[in-house]
Amino acid sequence: MNGILNIYKEAGFTSHDVVAKLRGILKQKKIGHTGTLDPDAEGVLPVCVGNATKLCGLLTEKEKTYEAVLLLGQETDTQDISGKILRTKEVKVSPEAVREAVESFQGSYDQVPPMYSALKIKGKKLYELAREGKVVERKARTVFLREISISRMELPEVSFAVTCSSGTYIRTLCHDIGQKLGCGGCMKSLLRTRVERFVIRDSLRLSQIEEKMAEGRIGDCLIPVDRMFGQYPKVQMKETGDRLVYNGNAFFLRDVASDAIGAAGAEGEAQVRVYDSKGSFVGIYRYEQEVFRPVKMFL
Repeated sequence: MNGILNIYKEAGFTSHDVVAKLRGILKQKKIGHTGTLDPDAEGVLPVCVGNATKLCGLLTEKEKTYEAVLLLGQETDTQDISGKILRTKEVKVSPEAVREAVESFQGSYDQVPPMYSALKIKGKKLYELAREGKVVERKARTVFLREISISRMELPEVSFAVTCSSGTYIRTLCHDIGQKLGCGGCMKSLLRTRVERFVIRDSLRLSQIEEKMAEGRIGDCLIPVDRMFGQYPKVQMKETGDRLVYNGNAFFLRDVASDAIGAAGAEGEAQVRVYDSKGSFVGIYRYEQEVFRPVKMFL
């Protein structure tokens, strides 16, 4: 079983919980998620199955979209509403000031990762140190918010949508908006609505995956690996060239079926999707100077 499942992660589950449950449902060990989503958060979590696990790192780095609710006037140690309250303050800011503060974060900004995160410092996860009552210095990282907009405002709550780069902590964004307004803030709720091409309307809950598995229709849910590379031209091997790609070797134009030479013979360099003579996806190759060299194999 190989492919990608667009899972709707429900509140109360960690990303690792989802993987563990899927291993039981699918009766398969080789499963990996594409980036953590906080236990209290919900939404899209692409999960890779079988040889698709080679895509985990690639999908982790993709742009994501969230819908969040910011609660102004309250700061917590976790930067979300589930944490220990550190400070409260009356919210006297105007809606205009809130809108200006939120929209000011669009673009690049330097974000300090929260202590309650899975980032490691000297081999230890930050949340493990935080639970021991320790606070360590963290270096700011530049994140990019392509778009951020307020959808509803009923102070002290502010609902907003944000499309951002990988590595952006929405909890920290809420905290930083509160700091800029001078009243503090924390994240009340979070829903991830998109990870690259995976959108929430197509996502399935674990209970639905279990039903599909029982019905023998799990294949309907699995997104084939090669669909992730649809932007690359397709190249199909001659039968005599199959042995080369099965061993991850380079090959030449003469090894390619005649009907695929047009796509492969473009000038300059290009990445292509390579299939064996029977039409099974093999991997991604780079074409340069009439030679195809392997980039990532999915056999």
